[in-house]
Amino acid sequence: MDARLLGDAERAAVERVLERAPIAAAQVVEQVTAHGLEWWRADARVFGYGGRKQLESICWLGANVIPVCATPSAVAAFADLAGMNARQCSSMVGPADAVLDLWDRLASQWGPAREIRGCQPLLATHTPPAVAADPAVRLVRNDEVDILFPAAVAMYTEEVGVSPLAEGGGSRYRQRVADLVSTRRAYARFVDGRVVFKCELAVVTRHTAQVQGVWVHPDYRGQGLAVTGMAAVVRDALRRVAPTVSLYVNDFNAPARHVYARCGFEQVDTFATILF
Repeated sequence: MDARLLGDAERAAVERVLERAPIAAAQVVEQVTAHGLEWWRADARVFGYGGRKQLESICWLGANVIPVCATPSAVAAFADLAGMNARQCSSMVGPADAVLDLWDRLASQWGPAREIRGCQPLLATHTPPAVAADPAVRLVRNDEVDILFPAAVAMYTEEVGVSPLAEGGGSRYRQRVADLVSTRRAYARFVDGRVVFKCELAVVTRHTAQVQGVWVHPDYRGQGLAVTGMAAVVRDALRRVAPTVSLYVNDFNAPARHVYARCGFEQVDTFATILF
């Protein structure tokens, strides 16, 4: 069976697949909810595997490649389809088994990868943290984007290994930061006119608010700001945004995993990311 391009006529079937993985598929859920499936007009497409009456798996192909509920046979079909064209994505991300299988099938055509993060626990919580929340952590105002932006660049560079300003990406990244602020998804603590803690709700669906971009200024690390800051974010997100808060973290990042455990997060799946 081959993979095929999906359109809005099959949106209900796609949404049924997404409902089977409401946290793992959050990035795709948000985009489909907002824009439907006619994404080839904007350089992103959704492909499906399975009969028209029983769609089995889907795969988002855009700036990221994201398989959802992808069985081994679906992964093989998605790889055959994706391998017909040169790589245009910057990463592959999703459930580890599917992503690593997909990468094994595409590596000879799309490689080499800049980094393979093969084990990233996907964590979630639906209860307010038992630890104290930092009362100074709050939503960033629109007039504070210029203060937040350097911290966002520093976080991205540390986490991804390249600057978001490279190859003329500065204006696009600044717009992304400004959009997160204007939609009340960006949190920070400010001290003497600079950001000392920050994070964003990068993905929001009716099921979950997915946290990304957690960062503490180097001068303030080791003081517990991450725990109390995350506690503040989780409390606000659960009250105001979604019934769960989720995120994924590198398995080797022991300090971050300790922070998330203190804030009540538990593992619900395992992700992998291939960075190009």
